[in-house]
Amino acid sequence: MLEQYKTIYEGGIGEIVEKKSRFLAEVRLVKSEEEALRFIEEKKKQHWDATHNCFAYVIGERRELVRCSDDGEPQGTAGRPMLDVLLGEELYNTAVVVTRYFGGTLLGTGGLVRAYSKAVQAGLAASRVITKYHGILTEIGIDYTGVGKLQYLFAQNQIPVMDSQYAENVKMQVLLPAKDAEQIKKAVTEATNARASITDVKELYFAVSEGEYLLFDD
Repeated sequence: MLEQYKTIYEGGIGEIVEKKSRFLAEVRLVKSEEEALRFIEEKKKQHWDATHNCFAYVIGERRELVRCSDDGEPQGTAGRPMLDVLLGEELYNTAVVVTRYFGGTLLGTGGLVRAYSKAVQAGLAASRVITKYHGILTEIGIDYTGVGKLQYLFAQNQIPVMDSQYAENVKMQVLLPAKDAEQIKKAVTEATNARASITDVKELYFAVSEGEYLLFDD
């Protein structure tokens, strides 16, 4: 699993106008090439009367699937600049379709490159982009005398407590960044004189967006 990567949580639509040509950029999360192709076909059907429906997408843990299309624009003036924006933003599992409605004025090669790049940037600005981190949801069991020490430890290390159960003992589910997990577990053991039980519940990805913790199975 990647330790972290940027992707789309909620896609968006951005629009720019260049010399009366409208460029509509729609961004979407895609986890397979089949999803990307369905998205592109959907946009082509929706904007059947457009001059061009250009696209770019980046898919895979190593971004091994990278495709783009100029859809009739001069070669290299649309799809590649769109793809360059996605790659430059280091996005994973992301597709974008830019629909152009021609306004009657030719933009030239440089103008097209700038317009398609700006359109994708507008689409990304309208989207909710997140960074996913590899994490481990871990359950910590402790007697009541050790709760305060653990709460202090977690606060100092910015470890969120996702759930707490108070019974004969206390059980807390905490979200540990995978890269720091062993270090935090060692600190828990030391802080409680080895009285705490530590059980990994599952590996996952998490993100923090708008002050909210988001959990993902992939």
